[in-house]
Amino acid sequence: MIRQEIEELRGRALAAVAQAGSAAELESVRVQYFGKKGELTAVLKQMGGLSAEERPVIGALANEVRGEIEAALESASARVADAEMTARLEAERIDVTLPGTALQTGRRHPMQIVLDDVIKIFLGMGFSVAEGPEVETTYYVFDALNTGPDHPARDPQDTFYFDDETILRTQTSSVQIRVMEKQKPPIRVISPGRTYRKDEIDATHSAHFHQIEGLAVDRGITMGDLKGTLNTMMQGLYGSDVKLRFRPHHFPYTEPSAEVDLQCFACHGKGCPMCKYEGWIEMLGSGMVHPAVLERCGIDSSIYSGFAFGVGIERLTLMRYKINDMRLLYENDVRFLRQF
Repeated sequence: MIRQEIEELRGRALAAVAQAGSAAELESVRVQYFGKKGELTAVLKQMGGLSAEERPVIGALANEVRGEIEAALESASARVADAEMTARLEAERIDVTLPGTALQTGRRHPMQIVLDDVIKIFLGMGFSVAEGPEVETTYYVFDALNTGPDHPARDPQDTFYFDDETILRTQTSSVQIRVMEKQKPPIRVISPGRTYRKDEIDATHSAHFHQIEGLAVDRGITMGDLKGTLNTMMQGLYGSDVKLRFRPHHFPYTEPSAEVDLQCFACHGKGCPMCKYEGWIEMLGSGMVHPAVLERCGIDSSIYSGFAFGVGIERLTLMRYKINDMRLLYENDVRFLRQF
């Protein structure tokens, strides 16, 4: 009776293994026959009631059936694994001959392009680049630059104050002061960075803008060195036929001082809407460093002289790309930025 049960169990188990189509189904067959409550396990528990002569014969048959079923399970497991891998490869197949999705390449902001070019020009002339804090003290922004407490530029309506002695810098001249305090001549440095003034926002003004200032201090520095340096910068940005005009002006920290104008590209000095019919476009302020500024920084003005200038990166960019509204530089409009 028990021999017949084992033979029937063999047939059912092998048939179940052959029909299994997944690893989960094979595991279910294994548990059904070999688990603690499995069919083969239940049959083997009956061997205790067999005679001494039948027990080894039935034991050998049971081991044979177990081995046959285990071998079938192992073979079926390999077959199922191959089938599942084939199905997965088919489902996840990628056609490598299809064109890929093009990624948009980023590009530099027009102001960054101009700034990088200006820095490259000055590095070629032996200048170095210096940076300083945007939150400054009134000493570095005003006092050290001959701008006393009663100067209109120190009015809270013109400047962003944190307290009576802490402000957002209105120009990067504060970096020049810090450089002169720490470094003895010869000095050749440019200082690019963000600056802040309480200006109304329009096509040519913003409360937040960018400057690059230059400073050279050495023996025998003259106004001619300043003019030659600015000519080199403008020619590097706008071409060799650029023309500059120096107009006398007043700045507290330079003496003599000059405003620098660039001849209008559109009309070549004849007058047009772009230059407001003046033929020239104001670009920057400059001059020879005031002796009092040098002395305040510990530099002997009887031995050394220097020049300084400051120009807005926005203004240089507007002129270079013929942009008529500064606000376009800040709006992050991709349609505008893709042009550069």
